[in-house]
Amino acid sequence: SHQPKEDGIYVFQPHSQPVSCLYFSPANPAHILSLSYDGTLRCGDFSRAVFDEVYRDERSSFSSFDFLAEDASSLVVGHWDGSLSLVDRRTPGTSYEKLISSSLRKIRTVHVHPVHRQYFITAGLRDVHIYDARRLTPKGNQPLISLTEHTKSLASAYFSPLTGNRVVTTCADCKLRIFDSSCISSQIPLLTTIRHNTITGRWLTRFRAVWDPKQEDCVIVGSMAHPRRVEIFHETGKQVHSFLGGECLVSVCSINAMHPTRYILAGGNSSGRIHVFMNYGSC
Repeated sequence: SHQPKEDGIYVFQPHSQPVSCLYFSPANPAHILSLSYDGTLRCGDFSRAVFDEVYRDERSSFSSFDFLAEDASSLVVGHWDGSLSLVDRRTPGTSYEKLISSSLRKIRTVHVHPVHRQYFITAGLRDVHIYDARRLTPKGNQPLISLTEHTKSLASAYFSPLTGNRVVTTCADCKLRIFDSSCISSQIPLLTTIRHNTITGRWLTRFRAVWDPKQEDCVIVGSMAHPRRVEIFHETGKQVHSFLGGECLVSVCSINAMHPTRYILAGGNSSGRIHVFMNYGSC
């Protein structure tokens, strides 16, 4: 780490390769967990300025992770080769508790249901699968639910933040899809299909529509439109808002995140620049 400049920016370099997934701990805001292509998952403790190793597997390439337990003690980690790891931070060492073969050839994202935390959703090449963590075995796992409506490559799949009653997916067929996951049985119906240009090209990070964490019915996604913008859609498909930055926003914000309690949006481009939108009441 480096000492902060006068603007209060700290720089940490805990990984030797790019970071693919980054979350604050839901149990401790001073902890941030980072997953990297270098085959490690680390927990940064800002109070000590130290990143401790949580999980290591240099033979594998990690894509995504999420917290199975609300206290952040256990996690599920997705691998690019389609396997999954269950990791318990309370266990000594940096290995997994269980390594699982999924029925996907590749896993891009993994996301845990916010209420019924035994369920998690994975986005593969073209299929979305929902699994029950209690029923996983090392080999031959079949999903509880498989969503096969996608005709091209998937980028992501996420449960809605408060109840998990919705799922949003982002696909290279230029469609965002919203499903009704209020009853997790053998099928969950498709509610809405939103046409949206998701073709970012080879040099830009792919779009991933994400939910506003404060509500159940709005998703945020980058845009290829001019002038450059970040867009919000209602679950019905209606465009609710476009964040425009004028001369300040001249690039595509592929990665976007809304503040969990305030009306503040941060959008990142593929050059490392972050644009922040806020209303004055959130300052």
